[in-house]
Amino acid sequence: MKKVGGKDIWYIKVATDMLAAGHERLRNAIAEVVRRAMENGWVDKKKTKRWLEKLEEGRVSKEGWPKYNVRPVEGAQMVRYRSTNPDNIEREAKRFRNTGLEEGRHFTVKMPEEGREGYMYIRREGLVYTAWLSVHGEGEQQRLAAEFVSYILQRAREEGDAVYEKAREVVEEGKARGSLRLEGFEKKVEVDGKEHVVKMIDGGAEFDEGRGGRKLLRIRITAEVDGVLREYTITYSRRGARNAAVGFATAKADAPGGREEDAERLAAVIKALTGREPRIRRMKDGTIVIVCYREHLDGFARFAELAKAIEEWLEETGR
Repeated sequence: MKKVGGKDIWYIKVATDMLAAGHERLRNAIAEVVRRAMENGWVDKKKTKRWLEKLEEGRVSKEGWPKYNVRPVEGAQMVRYRSTNPDNIEREAKRFRNTGLEEGRHFTVKMPEEGREGYMYIRREGLVYTAWLSVHGEGEQQRLAAEFVSYILQRAREEGDAVYEKAREVVEEGKARGSLRLEGFEKKVEVDGKEHVVKMIDGGAEFDEGRGGRKLLRIRITAEVDGVLREYTITYSRRGARNAAVGFATAKADAPGGREEDAERLAAVIKALTGREPRIRRMKDGTIVIVCYREHLDGFARFAELAKAIEEWLEETGR
């Protein structure tokens, strides 16, 4: 706001997002003014339509939060806040910095230019990390994270069951990340109709360099399956136009029972740790390859010995 001339007159500029968050009677009154202005040709119809949508919809979120959009995009989750007001964008960016998120790693900011909308985009890893903070953070950081997670689930529910389920999956993944330990973990699982008893001994993850300088993630697991103790290595890399995270492991011919039994035991280990069976490929030359995908990697990240390396690899190799 600013004073006009030397008189007792003030010019006040208020963002539509803020007005839309106000009392219903205030929103209705302003919306009526906007309609009259549009009918008289005093304002641009395209802009006016956006103003009216915001005013008529009002705040559907928790108190203190502007409207974030939650949408699934190419299998991922998009959480974005848009505004033509740079102060609003900066306010939201500051909120997430205070929560503990890093700009460029967990969220992206684009400031408004020449009256066009700017935005703040929360990356998938940002939502996962926020969900993790909502459980494992401390003090004000944990409170802010928990409040945002609750709000995003509310907004996702308003967009429909499919959007809500996808958002819930991401949030649950974040809350579970690093919450378990490999050592001493035991589980019974069924693979191809056969039950296996899996007992974890140890494990870890490390980086390596592949062809062309690609950064690889090697997950090493020592486990006992049905009394057979083996060490397994699953190597993840980024592949294809979509930069998909794909992991491979090869069954060993010298393992007890040969390749087939080794592949079955490794499949049992992966299912025990991630809740999902891997894909098993049998080659013409007798080689058996076990294939894991992003959903398996998310499952591995529940374990403290693997979580940090997985998060770092996903960040550094992501686009």
